[in-house]
Amino acid sequence: MAQEQSPPSGPDLTQGVTLAEFLDGKLAGHVGDQEVLLVHSRTEIFAVAAHCSHYHGPLAEGLVVGDSIRCPWHHACFDLRSGEAVRAPAIDSLACWQVEQRNGRVFVHEKREQRKPSGKALVNAPDRIVIVGGGAAGFAAAEMLRRREFLGSIVMLSSDAAAPVDRPNLSKDFLAGSAPEDWMPLRPDSFYNDTGIELRLNSEVTGIDTKARHVITAGGGKVAYDRLLLATGAEPVRLPIPGADQPHLHTLRSLADCRAIIDAAQRARRVLVIGASFIGLEVAAALRARKIEVHVVAPKTRPMERVLGPDMGDFVRALHEEHGVVFHLEDTVIGIEGQRATLKSGGVIEAGLVVVGIGVRPRLALAEQAGLTLDRGILLNAFLETSVPGIYAAGDIARWPDPHSDETIRVEHWVVAQRQGQIAALNMLGERARFDSVPFFWSQHYDVPINYVGHAEQWDEIVVDGDITAKDCLLKYKHKGRLLAVASIFRDLASLQAELEMEREAILRG
Repeated sequence: MAQEQSPPSGPDLTQGVTLAEFLDGKLAGHVGDQEVLLVHSRTEIFAVAAHCSHYHGPLAEGLVVGDSIRCPWHHACFDLRSGEAVRAPAIDSLACWQVEQRNGRVFVHEKREQRKPSGKALVNAPDRIVIVGGGAAGFAAAEMLRRREFLGSIVMLSSDAAAPVDRPNLSKDFLAGSAPEDWMPLRPDSFYNDTGIELRLNSEVTGIDTKARHVITAGGGKVAYDRLLLATGAEPVRLPIPGADQPHLHTLRSLADCRAIIDAAQRARRVLVIGASFIGLEVAAALRARKIEVHVVAPKTRPMERVLGPDMGDFVRALHEEHGVVFHLEDTVIGIEGQRATLKSGGVIEAGLVVVGIGVRPRLALAEQAGLTLDRGILLNAFLETSVPGIYAAGDIARWPDPHSDETIRVEHWVVAQRQGQIAALNMLGERARFDSVPFFWSQHYDVPINYVGHAEQWDEIVVDGDITAKDCLLKYKHKGRLLAVASIFRDLASLQAELEMEREAILRG
């Protein structure tokens, strides 16, 4: 995310530095007015842009793994030799500079030119790839196809009215009013024309003919494919109560949804958030930033306990209460008449704006119609291919064999969807790349970030390192002694190290 730039700090790297000035193999400095990070890995020294291309995270605080560096904020990963963003959520490459070692000193010279596509056709690549979905997975797949110099046809069919956007920000800075709308698109509109990606918005796909190899759109049109990626995502669960169809009730999934909530928030004195999920509480925090009174109704004893455990749940509740959020826990809304929401407990909350965040369900109708094997999602192999050869899936609909938990899992994380889109793209081009990324997500509540690595549907032990209430902690979720997931607050390097540990353990287990 773009940030206000301060004058570059650190030494002028064109004048040379010594290896003794490096700390943990890294040294931040500048070349002219550009901040540059030197990285000493094994016997080589690399010079790359000092900040992550995703949200400008400080790479000097990141983790070096071989010839790559990982961002401490959201676990993007970059190749130090080329600067390529090899793991989402970053898409853009880092700039790289020429490095020279002379007389015991390290000098940084001119910026290296970015590698340009060769324009050569890939061997055995398909001619036509169709992507159904315009979210994280669909965009990441299309971008990776072109990055890998695929020259064939890419048709991206999106039911959304807007080109792919940075969805996590819809419930964070953009909703809070601290991020302008021009930050939201993942790429400008010109990107799709310039790269030859045919993005069709407001396009509803109603069927798949797996034998004839084409998809059918709402108007009866047919789009042929050689490889097909399903990235249809999920849709919000609707409230099954009287009055849930009124115009002041909103869900948050798209840019249009967010714009509607922002518009309503400008007139509302009080907002009711139904659900204490990550989305629900991020919405609560964002609307408190707009100085609106916020009430949260949820059926559980404490928020987020199912994912983060009781201690972190209590902390999250206390954090929101410190910022003025009023909780109505162990309660539900049973009806809404006008602006009056009636609770099961008998209470009434009057609110001019209601945001419903009670979960999402995967969009599986297309897969079911096509006869794909389902199991609370689309069942995939390790290469993200469905039961029908040539059809792949990624994102919220995907259930895949996770080598870290040894289970087939489905998760609804933005970064996972992006990374699956990228791996699916490689496999549609004929590679045999396994999807083995450790699941990761982040959540933001006021000035407190929560990072989560791994996947723990159940645990019998939570080991707390540090102090949750002091906002300095790392929680390890274990089952029968095995580490399944780690949550952290301001322990960015430890979170990266936990991710790496899980990767290495999966390799050792085969």
